[in-house]
Amino acid sequence: MSNPSKSKQAAHHFCVRYVQLRIDRFHAEIEKITEALLSEVKSTAGDKHETGRALLQLEREKLGYQLLEAERMQQTLQKVPLKTRTNKVGLGSLVITNRARYYIAISAGRFEMDGGSIFCVSANAPIGKLLLGKTLEDTITFNGQSSTITAIQ
Repeated sequence: MSNPSKSKQAAHHFCVRYVQLRIDRFHAEIEKITEALLSEVKSTAGDKHETGRALLQLEREKLGYQLLEAERMQQTLQKVPLKTRTNKVGLGSLVITNRARYYIAISAGRFEMDGGSIFCVSANAPIGKLLLGKTLEDTITFNGQSSTITAIQ
């Protein structure tokens, strides 16, 4: 396994990239739908035309909500303390257990680094809630499996 400090920085960078890619993709999709709505000329199809426009508007609205959620994730990441070390698990902690490594920030999935995985999880995710406030050598049980915290960075 790599240096925990480097792992924490890499996991944070992974989360930042994850959110930025989502935001960029949602903006691009919203722009495409907006262009489609603006370029449509009133056809003689009548109801069929209106149904198509309504579906595009619903899709744009759905993407708007997803964009808003991605922007909230970005705001959460901006609050993550990068240099702080603590004895308790909190936002921004890299938690190493005897079973896995977790970066408590946003739910961004698994990040592979130096042959090991770091699970980037939100503090509101089930595993995040279990880990919050725990200290070194505390044990948690998740999905029927016990894990002991061996390090907190």
